[in-house]
Amino acid sequence: MRPRPRFRIPLTLSAIAALASSTGFAVESQPLSYQPAATDIVIGFVGGFVAHDNPHHGPVQLAERVRETLPPGTYIRVFENRHRKQAYWAVLHLLDANHDGALTAEEKARARIVLFGQSWGASAAVLLARDLSREGVPVLLTVQVDSVAKLWQNDSVIPENVAEAVNFYQTHGLVHGRRRIVAADSSKTEILGNYLIDYRKNPVSCPDASWTDRFFTPGHMQSECDSRLWSEIEGMVRRRLLSQDRSTTRTFLDRSALNSR
Repeated sequence: MRPRPRFRIPLTLSAIAALASSTGFAVESQPLSYQPAATDIVIGFVGGFVAHDNPHHGPVQLAERVRETLPPGTYIRVFENRHRKQAYWAVLHLLDANHDGALTAEEKARARIVLFGQSWGASAAVLLARDLSREGVPVLLTVQVDSVAKLWQNDSVIPENVAEAVNFYQTHGLVHGRRRIVAADSSKTEILGNYLIDYRKNPVSCPDASWTDRFFTPGHMQSECDSRLWSEIEGMVRRRLLSQDRSTTRTFLDRSALNSR
């Protein structure tokens, strides 16, 4: 019998910091082996060069809100888009309940993971899902907000380990998101929708935005600070993790006021 493949988690301060608990406290001095296992995992990515803890940005605000309502023990963390690999190691470690360096079929099956992001962060969420696909780890939902891929990335095809995916985009300004995402395997992944949000018709206020963002990328900027949009996504995350019924998210989207924009 062939031994199960094992993964090696790099023992660096940055990797250890990536395993912060759902309360948000740092764990730099805490050994990896002491980290509790978690099956409900929510990971977000900020766009551009935004810091992972910048309170003015949508993904950070969303993580703070869902932390108050999801069950205790849910791992919730926002990463900078360039730290996708840290997020990947965090997920593998959290699912490895016995800390033997290998994921069993049972450990993988217990995973309940939601990934989301904005701009480069949205692309990072798709790439993380693809990384997890290679390990056979399922993902409940990916959410892309005005997704922008870097030159070597592909954020348009959702891997088959993702059960549901949704894409929100706008088309105004020098930077705008991907218009359409598709499933690598439509029998395994349901694309909930590609939703256009027109900020020329329904602008939102971004008081903390820079003048360059206001002038060159107004739509992209607004997708990041659109409280109404992020509230919709918050509802999706909560409903998906609080229910095993795959129809719940679809019903929620069908009622969504975003459809009328």
